[in-house]
Amino acid sequence: MYDPRDLYQLAGDVPELADPVLLYHFDGFVDAGGAGRLALGHLLAELEHQVVATFDVDRLLDYRSRRPIMTFDTDRWVDYESPELAVHAVADATGTPFLILSGPEPDREWELFVKAVGGLVGELNVSKLVTVHGIPMGVPHTRPLGVTMHASRPGLINSQTSAFGRVQVPGSVAGLLELRLGAAGHDALGYAIHVPHYLSQAEYPHAAVAALEAVTRGTGLVFPMDALREAAQRTTAEIEEQIQASDELSTAISGLEQQYDAFAGGAERENLMAEPVQMPTGDELAAQFERFLAERDDDH
Repeated sequence: MYDPRDLYQLAGDVPELADPVLLYHFDGFVDAGGAGRLALGHLLAELEHQVVATFDVDRLLDYRSRRPIMTFDTDRWVDYESPELAVHAVADATGTPFLILSGPEPDREWELFVKAVGGLVGELNVSKLVTVHGIPMGVPHTRPLGVTMHASRPGLINSQTSAFGRVQVPGSVAGLLELRLGAAGHDALGYAIHVPHYLSQAEYPHAAVAALEAVTRGTGLVFPMDALREAAQRTTAEIEEQIQASDELSTAISGLEQQYDAFAGGAERENLMAEPVQMPTGDELAAQFERFLAERDDDH
């Protein structure tokens, strides 16, 4: 029988924490627009933090499926980007302490990893676990981003009309954490940001902004947002530049806007396509935006 405590190591100088929130996101599962990755990455870049626990990535990761980057210089290897799965102690903009767990999603030993996180939750007196990520949806970028909320018990989220019924989807460690730790009595919730399907493969800072705003509403934590909002504004300007240069994209976005507005206005579904618009598929839209973004990067 394996001991879950063998999967992690606590730092020697763990700060005093009073019922902190634990934000978590793992790279590797669906994250349209990079919503979760950008959101937590932004917090670690903007806020002071220290590592309080690290996980044994040699046991948890399959290096051959996600090979770490190595640097070769002329005639020798000079660097290796070792993957890190760690818990950071952070203070928000008001000085309130919280925790961030981030890194690559484990490839193996999911149940043991969940038990290990549960052990850390107890040791660090975590009051609530919160995760964020993006999901692709057939919505236009010109409308407010939707959010699907989920939680280990109903009282943690406000009532909402979900876009989903009962569905079966590929599993994730983030979902398993909410399921298992929720069943063990811990409060766990998550926010899935609705990202326009044609932008799901690109970095979309608007989704990260929406994710952190949702976390603030759910936890009271306050985050510095100026840099992220500025990145979102630049991205919007670049997207609009691409749309204005393409009649096909303009027509497609207009069609999505009509559908969105009809749904938002409570129109009957049969009326949505009374005047059908011939639109490219999500993959075709995404391909066009990817070509544009690649050309932009080349210019820089």
